[in-house]
Amino acid sequence: MQARRWVYVLKSVVESSRYYVGSTSDVQGRLEEHNSGICRHTNKHRPWAIHVVIEFPDERRAVAFEEYLKSGSGRAFAKRHFE
Repeated sequence: MQARRWVYVLKSVVESSRYYVGSTSDVQGRLEEHNSGICRHTNKHRPWAIHVVIEFPDERRAVAFEEYLKSGSGRAFAKRHFE
């Protein structure tokens, strides 16, 4: 059995127009990493809060959806459904 994966959307607490999309097997641990400054892509806009979490049955599907959300049409989808 493959491990479950989650796609998450973080929202900056101080700059509410800033979002970050990622995937992980440990959402809470990944949030702590983002807020600690370890991740160079997110350390400027800390602290972050979890905005959306979606569970997938495997890594392949989670990564595909993460990539979609980072595309132009995926950003439009997220804006329509997650805000």
